[in-house]
Amino acid sequence: MSVIAEFRIPSADFELGRILDVEGITSIELENLVPIGGATVPLFWIHNSTRDTFLESVQRHPAVTSAAEVDVFDDRTLVTLDWDANHDHLFEGISESGGQLLSAVGTPETWEFELRFPDHDALSEFRTLCEDAQISLEVRRVYNPTKPDAGPWYGLTELQREAIMLAVQMGYYDIPRGCTTKELADELGISDQAVTERLRRAIASLVTYTLVHSESSV
Repeated sequence: MSVIAEFRIPSADFELGRILDVEGITSIELENLVPIGGATVPLFWIHNSTRDTFLESVQRHPAVTSAAEVDVFDDRTLVTLDWDANHDHLFEGISESGGQLLSAVGTPETWEFELRFPDHDALSEFRTLCEDAQISLEVRRVYNPTKPDAGPWYGLTELQREAIMLAVQMGYYDIPRGCTTKELADELGISDQAVTERLRRAIASLVTYTLVHSESSV
Protein backbone atom coordinates (compact mmCIF):
# COMPACT_ATOMS: atom_id res chain seq x y z
CA MET A 1 0.00 0.00 0.00
CA SER A 2 1.22 3.50 -0.78
CA VAL A 3 2.23 5.79 2.05
CA ILE A 4 2.03 9.58 2.35
CA ALA A 5 4.58 11.52 4.37
CA GLU A 6 4.72 15.16 5.41
CA PHE A 7 8.14 16.70 5.94
CA ARG A 8 9.56 20.04 7.00
CA ILE A 9 12.89 20.87 5.33
CA PRO A 10 15.16 23.92 5.81
CA SER A 11 15.05 26.16 2.73
CA ALA A 12 18.84 26.23 2.54
CA ASP A 13 19.14 22.41 2.37
CA PHE A 14 18.03 21.97 -1.26
CA GLU A 15 18.60 23.87 -4.47
CA LEU A 16 15.02 24.92 -5.23
CA GLY A 17 14.74 26.33 -1.73
CA ARG A 18 17.87 28.37 -2.34
CA ILE A 19 16.64 29.51 -5.77
CA LEU A 20 13.28 30.67 -4.43
CA ASP A 21 14.84 32.71 -1.65
CA VAL A 22 12.20 34.92 0.01
CA GLU A 23 12.13 37.27 2.97
CA GLY A 24 9.75 38.50 5.67
CA ILE A 25 6.23 37.03 5.68
CA THR A 26 6.44 35.94 2.05
CA SER A 27 5.36 32.39 1.21
CA ILE A 28 5.61 30.27 -1.94
CA GLU A 29 3.24 27.51 -3.01
CA LEU A 30 3.85 25.10 -5.87
CA GLU A 31 0.69 25.11 -7.97
CA ASN A 32 1.03 21.68 -9.53
CA LEU A 33 3.22 18.59 -9.53
CA VAL A 34 6.92 18.91 -10.23
CA PRO A 35 7.88 16.62 -13.14
CA ILE A 36 10.50 14.82 -11.07
CA GLY A 37 12.26 13.16 -13.97
CA GLY A 38 12.28 16.33 -16.08
CA ALA A 39 13.73 19.75 -15.69
CA THR A 40 11.02 22.19 -14.58
CA VAL A 41 8.67 23.23 -11.81
CA PRO A 42 6.01 24.73 -14.08
CA LEU A 43 4.04 27.06 -11.80
CA PHE A 44 4.16 28.47 -8.29
CA TRP A 45 2.47 31.27 -6.34
CA ILE A 46 4.54 33.92 -4.60
CA HIS A 47 2.78 35.81 -1.79
CA ASN A 48 3.58 39.26 -0.39
CA SER A 49 6.84 39.66 -2.26
CA THR A 50 8.39 42.55 -4.13
CA ARG A 51 7.83 41.00 -7.54
CA ASP A 52 10.56 42.67 -9.55
CA THR A 53 13.41 42.09 -7.10
CA PHE A 54 12.28 38.51 -6.45
CA LEU A 55 12.21 37.65 -10.16
CA GLU A 56 15.56 39.31 -10.74
CA SER A 57 17.09 37.25 -7.94
CA VAL A 58 15.60 34.00 -9.28
CA GLN A 59 16.70 34.71 -12.85
CA ARG A 60 20.30 35.29 -11.74
CA HIS A 61 20.61 31.78 -10.32
CA PRO A 62 22.83 29.61 -12.58
CA ALA A 63 20.37 26.68 -12.53
CA VAL A 64 17.47 28.83 -13.81
CA THR A 65 16.80 29.12 -17.53
CA SER A 66 13.90 31.55 -17.18
CA ALA A 67 11.27 32.81 -14.75
CA ALA A 68 8.28 34.94 -15.72
CA GLU A 69 4.99 36.25 -14.33
CA VAL A 70 1.83 34.54 -15.57
CA ASP A 71 -0.88 36.28 -13.52
CA VAL A 72 -0.63 39.17 -11.05
CA PHE A 73 -3.10 39.85 -8.24
CA ASP A 74 -3.02 42.29 -5.32
CA ASP A 75 -1.60 39.79 -2.82
CA ARG A 76 0.05 37.12 -4.98
CA THR A 77 1.70 36.42 -8.32
CA LEU A 78 1.68 33.25 -10.40
CA VAL A 79 5.15 32.56 -11.78
CA THR A 80 6.45 30.00 -14.25
CA LEU A 81 9.94 28.63 -13.64
CA ASP A 82 12.20 26.78 -16.04
CA TRP A 83 15.15 25.29 -14.17
CA ASP A 84 17.54 22.36 -14.18
CA ALA A 85 16.43 19.97 -11.41
CA ASN A 86 19.16 17.43 -12.10
CA HIS A 87 21.48 18.83 -9.42
CA ASP A 88 18.88 19.14 -6.67
CA HIS A 89 19.52 16.24 -4.28
CA LEU A 90 16.04 16.49 -2.75
CA PHE A 91 14.21 15.98 -6.04
CA GLU A 92 16.78 13.42 -7.12
CA GLY A 93 15.93 11.49 -3.95
CA ILE A 94 12.20 11.73 -4.67
CA SER A 95 12.77 10.40 -8.19
CA GLU A 96 15.09 7.54 -7.17
CA SER A 97 12.71 6.32 -4.45
CA GLY A 98 9.65 6.42 -6.72
CA GLY A 99 8.05 9.31 -4.85
CA GLN A 100 5.40 11.74 -6.05
CA LEU A 101 5.13 15.35 -4.93
CA LEU A 102 1.60 16.20 -3.77
CA SER A 103 2.17 19.69 -2.38
CA ALA A 104 4.90 22.06 -1.23
CA VAL A 105 4.78 25.41 0.56
CA GLY A 106 7.90 27.46 1.29
CA THR A 107 8.77 30.29 3.68
CA PRO A 108 12.07 32.09 4.28
CA GLU A 109 13.22 29.42 6.74
CA THR A 110 11.51 26.15 5.79
CA TRP A 111 9.45 24.25 3.23
CA GLU A 112 6.62 21.85 4.02
CA PHE A 113 6.32 18.91 1.62
CA GLU A 114 3.64 16.28 1.19
CA LEU A 115 4.98 13.24 -0.69
CA ARG A 116 3.49 9.92 -1.75
CA PHE A 117 5.66 6.78 -1.92
CA PRO A 118 4.82 3.28 -3.24
CA ASP A 119 5.43 1.74 0.20
CA HIS A 120 7.30 2.20 3.49
CA ASP A 121 10.50 0.75 2.01
CA ALA A 122 10.52 3.49 -0.63
CA LEU A 123 9.97 6.10 2.07
CA SER A 124 12.92 4.68 4.04
CA GLU A 125 15.06 4.79 0.90
CA PHE A 126 14.15 8.47 0.39
CA ARG A 127 15.06 9.34 3.96
CA THR A 128 18.41 7.57 3.59
CA LEU A 129 19.16 9.40 0.34
CA CYS A 130 18.38 12.73 2.01
CA GLU A 131 20.55 11.86 4.99
CA ASP A 132 23.44 11.00 2.66
CA ALA A 133 22.96 14.36 0.92
CA GLN A 134 22.92 16.15 4.31
CA ILE A 135 19.31 17.28 3.90
CA SER A 136 17.59 17.68 7.27
CA LEU A 137 14.10 16.15 7.33
CA GLU A 138 11.61 16.79 10.11
CA VAL A 139 8.88 14.20 9.75
CA ARG A 140 5.51 15.72 10.60
CA ARG A 141 3.18 12.86 9.72
CA VAL A 142 3.21 9.48 7.95
CA TYR A 143 -0.01 7.71 6.99
CA ASN A 144 -1.65 5.41 4.47
CA PRO A 145 -4.33 7.02 2.25
CA THR A 146 -7.78 5.72 3.11
CA LYS A 147 -11.31 5.90 1.82
CA PRO A 148 -13.66 8.31 3.61
CA ASP A 149 -15.33 5.56 5.62
CA ALA A 150 -12.00 4.18 6.87
CA GLY A 151 -11.02 7.08 9.09
CA PRO A 152 -11.72 10.65 10.21
CA TRP A 153 -9.10 12.58 8.24
CA TYR A 154 -10.74 12.62 4.77
CA GLY A 155 -7.49 13.40 2.98
CA LEU A 156 -6.59 16.35 5.22
CA THR A 157 -3.04 16.95 6.33
CA GLU A 158 -2.48 17.68 10.00
CA LEU A 159 -1.92 21.39 9.29
CA GLN A 160 -5.06 21.62 7.12
CA ARG A 161 -7.11 19.87 9.80
CA GLU A 162 -5.79 22.23 12.46
CA ALA A 163 -6.63 25.30 10.36
CA ILE A 164 -10.14 24.30 9.33
CA MET A 165 -11.10 23.13 12.83
CA LEU A 166 -9.88 26.42 14.30
CA ALA A 167 -11.80 28.35 11.62
CA VAL A 168 -15.02 26.56 12.57
CA GLN A 169 -14.41 26.96 16.31
CA MET A 170 -13.71 30.69 15.96
CA GLY A 171 -16.76 31.24 13.77
CA TYR A 172 -15.01 32.06 10.50
CA TYR A 173 -17.79 30.35 8.51
CA ASP A 174 -20.60 31.88 10.58
CA ILE A 175 -22.87 34.67 9.30
CA PRO A 176 -21.73 37.22 10.24
CA ARG A 177 -18.15 35.99 10.52
CA GLY A 178 -16.87 35.47 14.04
CA CYS A 179 -13.26 36.13 13.06
CA THR A 180 -11.01 37.15 10.19
CA THR A 181 -8.21 35.28 8.43
CA LYS A 182 -5.82 37.69 10.15
CA GLU A 183 -7.06 36.51 13.55
CA LEU A 184 -6.74 32.88 12.45
CA ALA A 185 -3.22 33.60 11.23
CA ASP A 186 -2.27 35.10 14.59
CA GLU A 187 -3.55 31.99 16.38
CA LEU A 188 -1.67 29.64 14.05
CA GLY A 189 1.50 31.71 13.87
CA ILE A 190 1.49 31.96 10.06
CA SER A 191 0.68 34.63 7.47
CA ASP A 192 -2.82 35.71 6.44
CA GLN A 193 -2.24 34.37 2.93
CA ALA A 194 -0.97 31.03 4.25
CA VAL A 195 -4.21 30.62 6.22
CA THR A 196 -6.29 31.33 3.11
CA GLU A 197 -4.35 28.78 1.05
CA ARG A 198 -4.47 26.17 3.82
CA LEU A 199 -8.26 26.50 4.15
CA ARG A 200 -8.66 26.35 0.37
CA ARG A 201 -6.69 23.11 0.18
CA ALA A 202 -8.54 21.68 3.17
CA ILE A 203 -11.92 22.30 1.56
CA ALA A 204 -10.71 20.82 -1.74
CA SER A 205 -9.53 17.69 0.11
CA LEU A 206 -12.82 17.33 1.99
CA VAL A 207 -14.84 17.58 -1.22
CA THR A 208 -12.53 15.16 -3.05
CA TYR A 209 -12.58 12.53 -0.30
CA THR A 210 -16.32 12.81 0.44
CA LEU A 211 -18.59 14.17 -2.29
CA VAL A 212 -16.46 13.30 -5.32
CA HIS A 213 -15.66 9.84 -3.95
CA SER A 214 -19.31 9.21 -3.09
CA GLU A 215 -20.50 10.17 -6.58
CA SER A 216 -17.85 8.02 -8.27
CA SER A 217 -18.94 5.03 -6.16
CA VAL A 218 -22.59 5.25 -7.19
